[in-house]
Amino acid sequence: MKVSRRGAISPFYVMEVMKAAAAREASGQDIVHLEVGQPSTGAPGAVREAAAHAIGIDHLGYTDSCGIPELRTAIARHYRDYYGVRIPAERIVVTTGSSGAFLLSFLACMDAGDRIAIAEPGYPAYRNILASLDIEAVGVPTGEETAFQPTPELLEKVEGPLAALLVATPANPTGTMIDTEAMRDLISYCDGRNMRLIVDEIYHGITYNGPAVTAASLSDRVIVINSFSKYFCMTGWRLGWMVVPEDLHNSIECLAQNHFISAPTHSQLGAIAAFDCIDELEENVERYRKNREILLRELPKAGLDRMAPADGAFYIYADVSRLTNDSIEFCKRMLAETGIAATPGTDFDPVRGHQHVRFSFAGMPEEMEEAARRLKEWLA
Repeated sequence: MKVSRRGAISPFYVMEVMKAAAAREASGQDIVHLEVGQPSTGAPGAVREAAAHAIGIDHLGYTDSCGIPELRTAIARHYRDYYGVRIPAERIVVTTGSSGAFLLSFLACMDAGDRIAIAEPGYPAYRNILASLDIEAVGVPTGEETAFQPTPELLEKVEGPLAALLVATPANPTGTMIDTEAMRDLISYCDGRNMRLIVDEIYHGITYNGPAVTAASLSDRVIVINSFSKYFCMTGWRLGWMVVPEDLHNSIECLAQNHFISAPTHSQLGAIAAFDCIDELEENVERYRKNREILLRELPKAGLDRMAPADGAFYIYADVSRLTNDSIEFCKRMLAETGIAATPGTDFDPVRGHQHVRFSFAGMPEEMEEAARRLKEWLA
């Protein structure tokens, strides 16, 4: 029997790390979790209450494929209040997580055989989703000199035509951000070459040196993707959204109808309350800020002194090339010998990731202190 080659894509290695850490934990061994890319706290109380109320009184049928009007309006209001930009609710499409938004955007603006530029290092699911759609992900190697972000100068070095560019700000795994001027340059570059620009903004709200700029404030031609998973602490609720250019709206709506029917109804009803929970959510960001300070201060004492700046999100991307040339084996040994679970850089950069490790600081400050203590002893 035939098995489609679309499933012959690379696994997401962090999931293997999580399984190994969980197995050790189940056997009674102590684990410090720095591998998990999700908040350590749950959804805000008002969100849980609204969802529970909806489950109690609503039959939870299908919704409009683009999302319930009340939630789309609430998201549009968020752009007005938080960013000072007015976006019609009609341009908002609610999705089954940001993963659903990526799939819809890739399907809507590219065909099989098209090519899209993505930064390396970058979120591995981009590359793997694209491969499953027969769209070629063209890696653009980035480094400290460009804050691990693509630039027009780097894109000029790419051989062959490109249909699109995908960027993330703040980025996973580096936490680096694209400022207003740099975003304008990327928009201009793409417009001048008839390329689609897709911007992943799922870590917006989790920043440490001022707010992130949304590409939606600079162009109505950009596809902007966001999520309730990170800042709003709703990973398992599987809810995201897109800001969609008008010329793609019909395509995305038809694709959403056929691929997903609609995003989870109880999640949508709960998420309406999320925008009234900013004070609670900002407390989480302050904890991430403290965690970041601990790791930026203590990791160099363990010999890990080359790190991306982590201006946003909750990750430290550290260069471990002085210690190993095999980050997978390094992370296996670290887990076995110290109980610290972290993610090898090969998940994020298939070429240079063997020299890097990602540490997530989404947990509690005492976990960061303990991880730093164990690392300093291990690497002494």
